[in-house]
Amino acid sequence: MKIQQLSVFLENRPGSAYSAAQAIAEAGVNIRALAIAETAEFGILRMIVDRLEAAYEALRDAGFAVVRTDVLAIEVADSPGGLLGVLKSLNKNGTNGEYLYALPEKRGEKAILILRVEDPETVTQELLFDGHRLLSQEELLKTVP
Repeated sequence: MKIQQLSVFLENRPGSAYSAAQAIAEAGVNIRALAIAETAEFGILRMIVDRLEAAYEALRDAGFAVVRTDVLAIEVADSPGGLLGVLKSLNKNGTNGEYLYALPEKRGEKAILILRVEDPETVTQELLFDGHRLLSQEELLKTVP
C-alpha cells in the first residue's frame, strides 16, 4: 500500500528551504510531515502534503527539481520497542530501508513511520504478513490535523 511523498532537491545555501516552503504556502498546500537530509552542497526535502499535485506544480513552477516518491506509511505501537517490530520484519526478510522518518502526530495509541524501500510492493506484503498495518494516502492524510 504505497503512498507518495515529494522529494525536493535544494542547494545547501541560506533561503533554499524558505523558497520551497513559500511556493507551497502560496499554493495553499499544507505540509503534514517533512524530513531534510543534507550534504555539503545540496539537501533533499522530503514531504507528505495534503495536496500532492498542487505542491508538485508549485515547486516545479518555482524552479525546483521535484519528484514524487513511493513510500510506505506504517502504524507502530507508540511505546518502547514499537520501531523494533518493523525493523525485525525488514531484517528477517533481508530488506534494506533506504530511509525512515516519523510523523509528528499519533493515530490513537499508534505512531506512524514513513519508510522508503527499493521494492515497496514486496515489502508491503512482507509487513502485512508479519501483522503490521500500513496506511493508504487517504488514511494518512486523515490521521494528522
